[in-house]
This record gives sequence, C-alpha cells and structure tokens, in this order.
Amino acid sequence: MNLTSPETLVFWMTLFFLIFFFLLTKMAWKPILNAIKEREKSIEEAVLEAEKTREEMAKLKADNEKILQEARQERENILKEARELKQKMIAEAKAEAEKARAEELAKTKQMIEAERQAALKSIHDQVAELTLQMTEKVLKNTLNDRDKQLDLIKKNLSDLKLN
Repeated sequence: MNLTSPETLVFWMTLFFLIFFFLLTKMAWKPILNAIKEREKSIEEAVLEAEKTREEMAKLKADNEKILQEARQERENILKEARELKQKMIAEAKAEAEKARAEELAKTKQMIEAERQAALKSIHDQVAELTLQMTEKVLKNTLNDRDKQLDLIKKNLSDLKLN
C-alpha cells in the first residue's frame, strides 16, 4: 500500500477527521456549548437588567420631574408671599409715615397758632401801651388847665350815667 496515493490519503484523512471529531465531541464540544449557553444566559440577564434599569431611570426621571414641579410651585408660592409681605410692609410704612406727618402737621399748626396768639397778644399789649402813652400825652397837653380838667370829668360822668 502506497501511503502517498490519493485513495490512501483520503482514507487517512477520513480516519484522522473521525478521530479528531470524536475527541472534539468528547472533550471540547460540551465545554464550548456550556460556554455558549452561559454567555447566552449572561447576555439575556444583562438585557433584562438593562430593561429594569431603563424602567427605574424612567421612574426616577418622572419622580425628578414631579419634584422639580413641586419645587417650582413652592418657589412661586414663596415669591408670591414675599411680594405680598413687601406690599404690606410698604403700606404699613406709608400709613405710619402719613400718621407721623399728620401728627407733625397738627403740632406745627398748634405751634403756629400759639405763636400767632402770642404775637397778637404782644401787638395788642404794644398797641394798648402806645394808646396809653399817646392818651397821656394828649391829656397832659389838653389838661394843663384846671378848667379843662373839670369840663372833661363832667362830660365823662354824664356819659357814664347814660350808658
């Protein structure tokens, strides 16, 4: 038998193939299939985990949107309350200022009236003083004579009786 002839080569090739196939089936096929099954299982678990994570992320995103909306609403409420408080404080300050202004105006009017009354009294006193001084001077000039004094006294007495 010639080992290099094509018929023998086919025989030997087939024999080695079958031996190699048998060895692969016994030793390598099961571990390869197990590795493929484990890989398939880990990919499937990773896909399930990714879907679960995606769902959780969607839920967290919805929760975050809800929290943000609540925060915006709270901020609007706080700003509204701050505006109302500001308006109230301004109104109170205006009312207090108006009250203080009215009190100050009343005090000023009282002071002006008191000063006016004092000025009028002073003028009245000065006019009375001047009148007395002028009357005294006129009477001194007029009543230098005793007869004129008696005539004036009689005239004044008669005026007093008539009233």
